[in-house]
Amino acid sequence: MNGQVPTLLTVAGGILVALAAAALVGWRAHRADWGHGLINILDGWLRLYCRYFQRLRVTTPLDLPPRGAALVVANHLTGLDPFLLIAACDRPLRFLIAREQYERPLVRQLFRAVGGIPVDRDGNPREALRAALAALAAGEVVALFPEGGIHPPGQPPARLKRGVARLAKLSGAPIYAAQLSGMRGAGHLLRALVLPGRTRVRGFPPLDCHALEEADCLAQLAQRLNRKS
Repeated sequence: MNGQVPTLLTVAGGILVALAAAALVGWRAHRADWGHGLINILDGWLRLYCRYFQRLRVTTPLDLPPRGAALVVANHLTGLDPFLLIAACDRPLRFLIAREQYERPLVRQLFRAVGGIPVDRDGNPREALRAALAALAAGEVVALFPEGGIHPPGQPPARLKRGVARLAKLSGAPIYAAQLSGMRGAGHLLRALVLPGRTRVRGFPPLDCHALEEADCLAQLAQRLNRKS
């Protein structure tokens, strides 16, 4: 029995050293300051996962301003898409998330910790709109997928939801569009997370919709999201 104690202590010590090393690696790799040490470590791990497992390449950077309000939008192909956007940006992103996904038991606390904004897709979106406008007024970056859900390639272009244009016009925040590609398991929520890809993020210059008609804003945005590489 006594001989087992040093062995258990050695194993426990090894686990603690491994965890500390993993935390240090994540901390050094993080680029966005989420205001919480653990979330910053997760940010670093996520960037390493995207860089080495998903072989992410940002072909054209999303040149977000170092501070101030901004909207980040992208086409939506898989459940991997939010990770790619986070890894392509140097600032924290507050995602609009469908409430049925936001309320899942295993991820609900994480979504809250990173400032996710739940959206009732089948109900009244005003609460989410107010929360997003408050975040923009505070100088934060709000991210969303204006197609309203996963829309795999090969289908006709989806009609963009009007909410992104309303947020841009009411807040005056510029829209930074990104085109995502190279994921495996397109059309699925989780499959792309476990399949290595050759992912790409292509950013576009900011779009100022404040002085545009809503239809013109959505048309210009759709052109960027659906543009062929």
